[in-house]
Amino acid sequence: MTSALTDRTFAAVLFDNDGTLIDSTEAVRRSWDTWAIEHDVDPFSLTGFHGVPAAAIVAAVLPDGDQECALARIVAIEESDTEGVVALPGAAEALAALGSSAAIATSATKDLAESRLRAAGIGIPEVMVSADDITHGKPDPEPYLLAAARLGVDAAQCLVVEDAPSGLASGRAAGCATLAVVSTHQEQDLSADLIVPDLSHVEFVAGAKGVRLRLK
Repeated sequence: MTSALTDRTFAAVLFDNDGTLIDSTEAVRRSWDTWAIEHDVDPFSLTGFHGVPAAAIVAAVLPDGDQECALARIVAIEESDTEGVVALPGAAEALAALGSSAAIATSATKDLAESRLRAAGIGIPEVMVSADDITHGKPDPEPYLLAAARLGVDAAQCLVVEDAPSGLASGRAAGCATLAVVSTHQEQDLSADLIVPDLSHVEFVAGAKGVRLRLK
């Protein structure tokens, strides 16, 4: 199997976290179910928000409530529950291979992202953009533009790795090439330059001239 991405050399690789590097599905579900019950919100109204920052979710499903307190509550619930959070196949190996050529751009807060990465046994890269750092979350390009800027590279020379349509849209809007993993969405719902089941199906090779992608 070949791809146009294997013909390119990238300045860096920018990863989403939940659903891309780690599987936090059950922890997320438990947390939001608890929050929904506490705030008298129909849990089914939370469907379809994967990859969207918590602040935007709260604003969408609780438009007339105290959003500041509601947001603080879901953050506290999520940070206290990392049970069952594990690394997805190939994730730790990808970050280890890339070293300083990798960054994470996550819709979670910094504390939550770091706690989940530690629970999954994945090293935290030097550059991580979180919900604490941005004004506009995914699908806006700001998270990936900021991640590239913090690495000191042009976003147009980066590869974004995502599992969600909103994150892929963010990467494309930032001018990045896109690689999708099929973990939280069906393949037909993902629009990317390349789609793989998970990161164990690719290999990243970082060298003096940049990063190359190989398919396994």
